[in-house]
Amino acid sequence: MVLILFGMLSTVLLKRSSAFKRVALHPPSLRGQGRLSAPILCARDLSSETTGRKSVVSKYSNTIFLPSTPFDQRANSAVKEPKTQQWWADNKIYEQLSRNNPGDTFTLHDGPPYANGDLHIGHALNKILKDFINKYQTLQGKKVRYVPGWDCHGLPIELKVLQSMKSAERESLTPIQLRKKALQFAKDAVDKQRQSFKRYGVWGDWSEPYLTAQPAYEAAQIRVFGDMVSKGHIYRGKKPVHWSPSSRTALAEAELEYPDNHVSRSIYVGFKVTDMSPKLQAAVPAGADVRIAIWTTTPWTIPANLAVAVGAELEYCLASHPEVQYGAHFLVGLPLVESLSAKLGLDIKEGHKLQISTVLKGEDLVGSKYQHPLCERVSEVVLGGDYINMESGTGLVHTAPGHGQEDYLTGLKYNLPLLSPVNDLGKFTVEAGERFVGLDVLKEGNVAVIKALEEAGVLIKEEPYSHKYPYDWRSKKPTIFRATEQWFASVSTFREATLQAIDQVEWIPAAGQTRISAMTQSRGDWCISRQRSWGVPIPVFYSTATNEPLMTPETLQHIEAVFAQHGSDAWWEMDIASLLPPGPLRERAGEFTKGTDTMDVWFDSGTSWAGVLQASAVAATPEAPALNYPADMYLEGSDQHRGWFQSSLLTSVASQGIAPYKTVLTHGFVLDERGYKMSKSLGNVVDPVKIINGGGNQKEEPAFGADTLRLWASGVDYTGDVCVGSNIMKQVSESCRKIRNTMRYVLGSLGDFDPALHTVPYEQLSSLDKYMLGQLSSLVRDVSASYDKYQFVDVNKALLQFSSAELSSFYLDIAKDRLYISAKDELRRRSCQTVLTHVLEQTTVLMAPILSHLAEEVWQSVPYPTTAQSVFQRGWVKENEMFPAHEEERWRQLRVLRSDVNKCIEGLRAAKEVGASMQCKVHLYAKDPTQAALLKEMTLGNAFTSSSKSRDVGESSTNKVDDLRFAFMVSQVHLDDSEEAL
Repeated sequence: MVLILFGMLSTVLLKRSSAFKRVALHPPSLRGQGRLSAPILCARDLSSETTGRKSVVSKYSNTIFLPSTPFDQRANSAVKEPKTQQWWADNKIYEQLSRNNPGDTFTLHDGPPYANGDLHIGHALNKILKDFINKYQTLQGKKVRYVPGWDCHGLPIELKVLQSMKSAERESLTPIQLRKKALQFAKDAVDKQRQSFKRYGVWGDWSEPYLTAQPAYEAAQIRVFGDMVSKGHIYRGKKPVHWSPSSRTALAEAELEYPDNHVSRSIYVGFKVTDMSPKLQAAVPAGADVRIAIWTTTPWTIPANLAVAVGAELEYCLASHPEVQYGAHFLVGLPLVESLSAKLGLDIKEGHKLQISTVLKGEDLVGSKYQHPLCERVSEVVLGGDYINMESGTGLVHTAPGHGQEDYLTGLKYNLPLLSPVNDLGKFTVEAGERFVGLDVLKEGNVAVIKALEEAGVLIKEEPYSHKYPYDWRSKKPTIFRATEQWFASVSTFREATLQAIDQVEWIPAAGQTRISAMTQSRGDWCISRQRSWGVPIPVFYSTATNEPLMTPETLQHIEAVFAQHGSDAWWEMDIASLLPPGPLRERAGEFTKGTDTMDVWFDSGTSWAGVLQASAVAATPEAPALNYPADMYLEGSDQHRGWFQSSLLTSVASQGIAPYKTVLTHGFVLDERGYKMSKSLGNVVDPVKIINGGGNQKEEPAFGADTLRLWASGVDYTGDVCVGSNIMKQVSESCRKIRNTMRYVLGSLGDFDPALHTVPYEQLSSLDKYMLGQLSSLVRDVSASYDKYQFVDVNKALLQFSSAELSSFYLDIAKDRLYISAKDELRRRSCQTVLTHVLEQTTVLMAPILSHLAEEVWQSVPYPTTAQSVFQRGWVKENEMFPAHEEERWRQLRVLRSDVNKCIEGLRAAKEVGASMQCKVHLYAKDPTQAALLKEMTLGNAFTSSSKSRDVGESSTNKVDDLRFAFMVSQVHLDDSEEAL
């Protein structure tokens, strides 16, 4: 005997009865009397046992209703999923729903991936998350048109085309020839990526995507540009921008990356003071050699130095030491004296440090002059801005207006020249000095400048310095700041409107609002021009006489019309007269030349709200209804706060005065299962194609299918970085298999059930069945709330929990008796099948946005007529399909007790004391009166349940469902009236 505790209320005694050592096969007359496992097991053993070529069929086999369904146990995703996708396409399920659903339009606007290369696992996560939302909204009855898009312009495609050509071909290549080749390359990439996206099970207008290279799209982009021009948001100017010598073009902030392993050659330099401000003069000993100590991580910018900037209220000092070269007195920030002493090597011996003689405010130094160490130029000390601090360096900032944003602003304040002696290739020009001409500023030019400073006797210290430095995200090579003539969007003119628009948007997670607000608040003007051929041209003409730009509302409207008809290739293919509007300007065509700059690709994709959303209203048809502007949602990776989210926001606010989206949802990056960033060099890249179709060795790399990939995407917390790998996918695949097998069992149990004929009214259902329907409706509410909040991980958990704990381990386990051996139309059997129809239909709908292929396969296998051709046409679970909670506390307690009983049985089974649970008799005793009454209620009237006070009660009052022996799946349950009786 085994004694266990039921909570703190009762004691459960489980013993093996000798009367049940052997189990007999009951004759047909006893069918439906409530026997559990033994008849079932005997039927499985004897009803269709094959020995050699002979089949032995039991005479009782036709008395047992085992599950029967054509629904396969194996997923065989590699074969079935493409067939399901083809079935959707053949029957136009998406098309019907997107235009015929009764609800409002829902628009999740697609951020265009780049039309270059193969898709990675991050693409898969992104597109699948979007599909979850779209399919859920579809099931809610909304009209959901998802128009996928691709970003087709820009340098990566241009470089790919050039790399595929021989050098002789490249030399003779014209811009228009390059553009033709680039467009074809982009279209080929689109076709390849489109097939992968469709294989993920993602629905959308795949035959009519938007491409940023389409004529209509390019025309819409020009219209937005024209709006911004007319409102004064676009200007041309010379100022420092991020310049990529490797790509020979200006870059926007979103086109940069900052690797952690960059090391610069940093230097400390002492500029010799030639004239002192009055307060500095008064503090310096007569004849002293005064040096302004500066620090920089870009030695190559020293030739362009035009000033040294100080903070007005910061404290500076004169510091000197006899061992310092020339006995110089250094001007340095007061808090940084010890640091400079260390750089000079004066901290080796005790007491050997720079000695402070005078402390002055920064404003006291303004007006002092110094000699440039590399040329015949004298410059001044000026006041800088808040960027000057005492955290590193010397507190006095080397200022080259042509090579830094803060430097540029300071230069404007003091009318300093915009000196930038560096060409497009990143090499010094003659303005830097004869000895430096032609040297690469990031390589030998840097070395030459340091050497020249050393020869001039002004180099204090050179040392390596590790820090984040901007790299071209395409060429993976360092960039420089360089002043050039460019076109800019003046963000300052609409910054406040943009910040207000941000506040009107829902950001998920909420931290996204803080992030994009900070980026918008701090960003400078947007450089939108690029020096490349493959892109949308900036539609400007220049006077051949004065180089003044010509760009009017009339010229912009004409170019928009030309591009709408011919595409942007027209800028290269048509002459200037044709590109100018009819009238006086066209007659003066000989006075102008076309601009050669193209637009930043972020401007291309950032105007998709115009080229897709607004354009859809103009081109709307019954087959392609209009999309919403602003879109209901944008969903991309968290890096897009400085990319597509921001460029879309800026262009929409500047042009239309509103944000282009109502909600923005972001997800993190995908790492390998150890949490490392994926890299080809590390060999840890996870290919979504291999996850779905498997690799060459199917044992090592099995084909998990798209639904397993989708279940993984639903089971991760996408708000941060997520992990994926073979071990993770194996676990997810097992979860997918369990759900499949549960649905297969439910389908098999409904093989002879027709809801129109056999449904049992709710009032006639057993307590267990009502409880189960209440649990089902609770699941529907929880899952609906999670979908509404985009908490797919909670949907994942709820579906898995319901499938395993509520169905497989509990309800279906108990239901086997009445499903298998009850009379075909017996109430308790039809009652269970009634519950299972609701479970089948509703859980299939709940899983459909995530496990789309499995849900459709289940729906097509439903053994009775359904109201919808596809599960997605069935619609979401409505309120009138919900059921109230029923006796939840009672069944909660009984499930705890059942779990304890099962543990005891497992212990006996492990000890080989019993085989099946039907060989067991359970003794129960409850001290608590309420608990005792509950147990008595669930045993009274059970011929196979006995108590010490009533052993001969008949079973006329039992429904053969809610009794304890059915819940426990044992042959007898005995209630003892005292602990001693145990």
